[in-house]
Amino acid sequence: MAIDSTSFQVVPGFFRHYEEPTGPQFRAITLPNMGLIDRAYETDAAFDPEGKKTQWERFVRFLEHKNEQGQGRVQYKLIFLIRHGQGYHNLKEAEVGRHEWETFWSHINGDDRTVWADSQLTEKGKQQAQALNDFWRNAIATGMPTPQKYYTSPLARCLATTSITYSGLNVTADQPFKPIIKENLRERFGKHTCDRRSTRSWIADNYPSFQIEPSLSEADELWQSDRRETEKEIADRVRTLLRDIFSRDDKFILSFTAHSGFLRALYGVIGHPDVWVSAGATVPVLIRVS
Repeated sequence: MAIDSTSFQVVPGFFRHYEEPTGPQFRAITLPNMGLIDRAYETDAAFDPEGKKTQWERFVRFLEHKNEQGQGRVQYKLIFLIRHGQGYHNLKEAEVGRHEWETFWSHINGDDRTVWADSQLTEKGKQQAQALNDFWRNAIATGMPTPQKYYTSPLARCLATTSITYSGLNVTADQPFKPIIKENLRERFGKHTCDRRSTRSWIADNYPSFQIEPSLSEADELWQSDRRETEKEIADRVRTLLRDIFSRDDKFILSFTAHSGFLRALYGVIGHPDVWVSAGATVPVLIRVS
């Protein structure tokens, strides 16, 4: 596959999330069974002639088949997208309102009660991540597959969400829980102190079992106090991330833990409707890579 010219396109017709309302008045939540639509697949006759397999078992076999057909030239990747749980920056914005947050509070490190520079999860945010952990425990029992590989933003709220969400789940030797920290999964760079990451040393000390990509610098060299990353720039960053991961990773069921701005940019790149995602929710997207 010519990586530089790779295209990424969402594949509709498999998840209810694709059909949800767009815009800021609606927030998508984690749906039962991840919103997998009850439907037939072209592989059912050979794979499940007696009709005893679960919907997820049949869907995974269908994806395997499509990837076999593609022979590396066309790939199908199922990504479970997690928006981190509520952070202290979310709490402050809700308190003061959008305008006050954007014009003043987002530019400082905190107030006399909390700090939101590289914002940590609030107690509610931790509970939201634990609810995802409970969701996965129940989902695994009904046949839903866990991710084969895990990727996360290096910002503190995403690291904690990833850790809590997948903690203690049964994983196999060929699918270990060893999240890979990717700089390009970050929220939009600049101005907002909540989006200024901690040092590489802090990440390594607090998440020793996570794998930090080699290029991640000690200090945050991307965040600028006087300039916010543009929508075009974050879209280009999303494309770079997808090319990077999809060219290296042969797994087809992945997990990304990221941010609202990143998710909206990703949806723009792959042609997914602009569905806004709630804090602490997991939503699925199926991407065709060619």
